[in-house]
Parts: sequence; structure tokens; C-alpha cells
Amino acid sequence: MSEFWLISAPGDKENLQALERMNTVTSKSNLSYNTKFTIPDFKVGTLDSLVGLSDELGKLDIFAESLIKRMAQSVVEVMEDAKGKVQENLLANGADLTSFVTHFEWDMAKYPAKQPLVSIADTLAKQLAQIETDLKSRTAAYSALKTNLENLEKKSTGNLFTRTLSDIVSKEDFVLDSEYLITLLVIVPKPSYAQWQKTYESLSDMVVPRSTKLLAEDNEGGLFTVTLFRKVIDDFKTKARENKFTVREFYYDEKEIKREREEMTRLLSDKKQQYGPLLRWLKVNFSEAFIAWIHIKALRVFVESVLRYGLPVNFQAVLLQPHKKSSTKRLREVLNSVFRHLDEVAAASILDASVEIPGLQLSNQDYFPYVYFHIDLGLLD
Repeated sequence: MSEFWLISAPGDKENLQALERMNTVTSKSNLSYNTKFTIPDFKVGTLDSLVGLSDELGKLDIFAESLIKRMAQSVVEVMEDAKGKVQENLLANGADLTSFVTHFEWDMAKYPAKQPLVSIADTLAKQLAQIETDLKSRTAAYSALKTNLENLEKKSTGNLFTRTLSDIVSKEDFVLDSEYLITLLVIVPKPSYAQWQKTYESLSDMVVPRSTKLLAEDNEGGLFTVTLFRKVIDDFKTKARENKFTVREFYYDEKEIKREREEMTRLLSDKKQQYGPLLRWLKVNFSEAFIAWIHIKALRVFVESVLRYGLPVNFQAVLLQPHKKSSTKRLREVLNSVFRHLDEVAAASILDASVEIPGLQLSNQDYFPYVYFHIDLGLLD
């Protein structure tokens, strides 16, 4: 499973024994894989500052998770032709995400533990905010390029009534620069090809004999040329319509056709040029954002453990990886049973949802007798 539970319990003898019982039960029952989660000794500061920091870290946690999910989705969108290789580009420090989390080590160089907790949180917040700003600008430019390219490509994939004709017709298909003659393009239903060949010359006066030619076909019909005198255009269109032949309004403009083709070539070239740098930026900064997110989780465990268990700082953090979704309920029951002594009333309410805690509005979904945080690596779900 791509899910982790990050918990902590006091570090005294009784609770270390409880952790051992937890490890024994979860191992024997094959409920989870457990590892110690090492967190540095930070400067605690005042309890009042920790309460405020707890709220800020909660918001930052949500923001960080949202950001890395958006970055993961951006990788999917950029790698449109190689979606099967997306996961190998979502790494943290060159390691897969599960390995990084299970072998987490606090980055002392980037986030010195001797700094005040507020300063560390501020550094993380500024780092993530800058990544988000860059993500928006880079992906917006690439998305605009993709949209323009897709719009041009759509013009080439519609039916004969709507699609561009610049890649179908050529200069030789038309009588150009004539004062008297003009070449029209007519869409003829497939069942009516024979009728067209028999009747097009007589649909009006002054139609040039043997001037029709099939240029292109789709599932429903074909695009034919016909040359006639300019002064009978309206009459020809009326008669064509009566016979279920559609004159496609089109004027051959060599400069416009050249411009459209050059625009397609330019957009394809620009997309190719932007693809590599954007994907590299996403890979590097996804890694940075993910690493920052796990550091935020570690900070939250530290802050909540001090607030829950008090001073001096003495707690043990453990990372649990449930083996399968179906075992999470049983795993939760084991944890609540092992650590119920930490908060007898709350634990009782969790084990029996019918029990109400006077003065508290708690859900058995969001309160536990131990410090608990959830890490979900299903970033593409």
C-alpha cells in the first residue's frame, strides 16, 4: 500500500513497552511494517508559540500535499505519450517515495535543527510558495502552447464541412487570378457521387465541362472541385443545395495557407523545446516539494507530541505501513488498545463509538490517544 501512519508515544519505560507490544502484535498478525522515525531535538520555545505553530503547520501540511499532487498531475500531462513512465519520474532525492519515507533523515543542512521551530516552518513555507509560483508560470506557458497546437490539430481532424483545407488543396486545384472564372469546392455525399458526375455540368449555365476532381474523402462524403463563370455562382449554389450538394466557402490564399502551416511547425518545435526543460524542472522541484512535505510531517509530530505529552521532550515516533487496505481497521483497533492508557476516556470512545465524551466533540475518525498523522503516496489517484 502507498499509505503510511506516523504516530508517536511517550518515551518512558511503560510506553516503550507498549510500542514493543504494538510491534509484536502487528508483525505476528501481518498488519503493518513498522520502523522508527527519527526526529531531531528541536528548540521548543514556549507552549503558547507551539499552539500557534500547530495551526500553521496543519495549513502548511495541506498546502504541501496539494502542491505535490498538482505537480504529479503536471508530470502526467507533460508525459502524455509516455504515461507508463510517470512513476519513475516522481522521486525524492533519487529514491522512490516509499523508500524515502521509510529511510527518512532530517536534512540538517537545509533546515538546521538549532533554529527556532517557527523559523524552520517559515523556511519550508517560503520554499513551497516559490515552487508553486514557478509551477503556475511554467505550466501556464506550456498549457497555452498545447492548447494552441490542439486547436490547430482539431482543424485538421474534423469532417469536410469544418476542417481546414490547407493540407488538402494545392494551387493547381484552382483557377486563380481570372476575371471571369472561379473554382468552387463542393461536398458530395458518398451515395451521390454518380449523380454529381452526371449533373454538375448542367446545374447552371456556364459550368466548365470536365472541371470536377475529387480532392479528399471522409466517412460521409467527398470534396470535389468545379470551375464555372463568376456570374453564375449564386445560381449554381442554389441548384447544388437543391440536390443536397454543399458548396464549401473557401478562398485559396497562398499566404494564409503558408502562415497556417508555418504556425503548426513553430508550435510543434516550441513544444519539443519546452518539453525537456519543463519535465526536468518538474522532477527536481517535485522532489524538493515532497521532501519538504515529509519534513513538515516530522515537525508536526514533534510539536503535537510536546503539546500532548508535555515537557521535558521525551517521545518515540514510529512509521507504520499497513500491508493492505482491509487490515487498517484491525490495525487501528490494536493501536487504540495498546495506547488507551494515554487517554482512557478518548480511547474508550474510539473503541465504542456510542460513548460520548462530556464537553468534547470528537470523531473517532480524527482523534486518537496517541499522536497520529497520515501520509498518502497515492498522488495520482
